[in-house]
Amino acid sequence: MLFYDRQDAGQKLAEKLIEYKNNPKVIIVGLPRGGVIIGHEISQVLKTPLDIVVPRKIGAPDNPELAIGAITEKGQGIFNEHIIQAYNISLDYIDQETVKEQQEARRRLKIYRGNKKPLDLENKIVIIVDDGIATGSTMQAAIASIKNKRPRKIIVAVPVLAQDSIPKIEEIVDELIYLKAPPLFMAVGNFYDLFAQVEDQEVINIIKKHSS
Repeated sequence: MLFYDRQDAGQKLAEKLIEYKNNPKVIIVGLPRGGVIIGHEISQVLKTPLDIVVPRKIGAPDNPELAIGAITEKGQGIFNEHIIQAYNISLDYIDQETVKEQQEARRRLKIYRGNKKPLDLENKIVIIVDDGIATGSTMQAAIASIKNKRPRKIIVAVPVLAQDSIPKIEEIVDELIYLKAPPLFMAVGNFYDLFAQVEDQEVINIIKKHSS
């Protein structure tokens, strides 16, 4: 295993981002739920604000863990045409799941953020973080959402990612920072000793802490 848990991974990733410490232009944006844990650890080290973006994975029929795409609460969608064609997935299914997951993204964002207003990302250096990247669809949707906020620079930082996701991310951001890209990548959780599901309340508590 590469990391003990998400806290460990976040602390190690923060070391790679230390040049951004105490920079008032930097904002960390985490993907719930695991990415918020990573983001919290980084923000503690860098002394920077933390916010969230909530893309939702769209899973394949009968295999929800296989991402065929992702959607944000605003409707920015990313789809993997190769997987869609390989599994002969119908447009009706895609449309139905897109509507469902967009609604879920809105619901979760409201729960997580509460009355907290989103941070102003215009002309900021935004570091988008997650606990890992497999297919890249969810991160690509997050990037599309952040780009609409007109930041000065977008950096994606993750502890671990699949090698074939590297070019997908690098071509749409200013910088990609990662600790490991193993040649054999099955699932993000395989690279952690402890990879328990993060509960909504933990995310809510972290966001509240950064609102005070």
